[in-house]
Amino acid sequence: MMRNLATSLTLSGKLTTTTPKAKALVSYYEHLISLAKRSDKMNMIRLVKQYLYTEPAQKAFVERFESASKKSGHLRTTKVGFRDGDNAEVSLVEIV
Repeated sequence: MMRNLATSLTLSGKLTTTTPKAKALVSYYEHLISLAKRSDKMNMIRLVKQYLYTEPAQKAFVERFESASKKSGHLRTTKVGFRDGDNAEVSLVEIV
């Protein structure tokens, strides 16, 4: 499920999901960014292939974070309200 959410987030740049999933996704994605930044470009591509499903998402991730200078804080989480039906709290996760 985290791979699917991370792939969708990479392709679209933002994602709306429940708050517990959003918190887990931020942790997963920040870990992926830190792993990718510690290695050279070829190892970065190999690592990203383990964490993201589609090749367009992998290419987008490498292009976006290959020259990132920050260590953390690449994602922003904002609570946007409650979902109709089951009244679950919903958050917006976006790449800064």
